[in-house]
Amino acid sequence: MRDREVAMANRRSMRGCDVVLRFLALALCLAAAAVLGVNKETKMVAMTLVPTLPPVNIPATAKWHYLSAFTYFMVANGIACGYAATSLVLILANRNGKKGITKVIILFDLVMVVLLFSAIGAAGAIGLIGFQGNSRVQWNKVCNVFDKFCHQGAASFGLSVAASVAFFFIVVLAIHNLQHKN
Repeated sequence: MRDREVAMANRRSMRGCDVVLRFLALALCLAAAAVLGVNKETKMVAMTLVPTLPPVNIPATAKWHYLSAFTYFMVANGIACGYAATSLVLILANRNGKKGITKVIILFDLVMVVLLFSAIGAAGAIGLIGFQGNSRVQWNKVCNVFDKFCHQGAASFGLSVAASVAFFFIVVLAIHNLQHKN
């Protein structure tokens, strides 16, 4: 009798952790998408057209949708956010723990980890080039000009990393639950 009560309490606490992690992943993906979505900066950049004339100041704008890697990052976070909301509803509705639904959710949790990691890698690579430049191909760094844009992008990447870690822990928790059910 005592073992059954302990097992029931463990299942409830694991379910509570799952719900908290899903809500955390949802909030972090939403925040990452929102921070990058409002990311825009305009600066006056001095452009030398002819060496004998003084430079001309031209307004230059940086927006997240100018780079395909940032667009992919935004879409991936939107998908992960939508999935987190949907899976949260399904988990709360699936109180009796139907195995079919649970296994499909675990599979999609893993897909979200992969999707977010790939988006973070793509956007992070472009962000690093913006921060450091690449002298071998004559790409100048731009974060010295668009510092607010770069810092806001880095904050968005950090939020997305935290969301992907939350999804990763959801998968680890699910594997742990599957292992102890057998």
